[in-house]
Amino acid sequence: MNNVMYSLFVSFFAGLATMLGSVFIFFKKTDKRIIISSLAFAAGVMICVSFTDLLPSSYSMLSGIFQEFMCVLLMMTFFCSGVVLSMLIDKYLPDNSCSNNNLYRVGLISMLAIILHNIPEGIATYMASSTDIKLGITLAIAISLHNIPEGISISVPIYYATSSRLKSLSYTFISGISELFGAILACLFLSKYINDFFMGCLFSLIAGIMIHISIYELIPTSFSYKKSHITIIFIVLGFIFMFFSHLFL
Repeated sequence: MNNVMYSLFVSFFAGLATMLGSVFIFFKKTDKRIIISSLAFAAGVMICVSFTDLLPSSYSMLSGIFQEFMCVLLMMTFFCSGVVLSMLIDKYLPDNSCSNNNLYRVGLISMLAIILHNIPEGIATYMASSTDIKLGITLAIAISLHNIPEGISISVPIYYATSSRLKSLSYTFISGISELFGAILACLFLSKYINDFFMGCLFSLIAGIMIHISIYELIPTSFSYKKSHITIIFIVLGFIFMFFSHLFL
């Protein structure tokens, strides 16, 4: 029982780090550099996570089941499905009457994508922690590092669009707590049924969603403020930050 509680707590801790991304909503709102750099940095992190974590993990899991050609075919099928799913969410997401509807949509789409991302992360963290608590803690620290900029991608655009810190914090909290939701699902129902095929396909799907959001939503919105040098610098910084966090953890 203690091991179950420790594993759930570790997953909760990793998800709660998403809230740290909300710190930027307490800065001076009139400084547009905050939103330019925040969106670009979050995009760099998501692109790096997709190409250095999600897709390699997907390949590793699927390659233990299928030959290389089928493995790559499945990866690309689910990756493209993730892109299409993200496009459909973007197309059919209802408009909002707030003063900056584009930013609101960016924040809302980011929240939906990160929820989809955090649930399997919560499952993975729970299963790793229940097997080896030290491994689970290490995984949780690595996840926490990239959850912070993911929180930025939700909280900053939502706040700038609605001027509501409460709404910004609420949306960010919902995305963060989904990590614990994934852990609870694993604890109660899924731990006996989760396999490499399921997780491998899911990671590719999520990578597609994140790449689409980064390239189609976060980066264009950051560039729209016409400070391209800041956007480029922070995309690179986000990529470097995530790359080295993976390298050391």
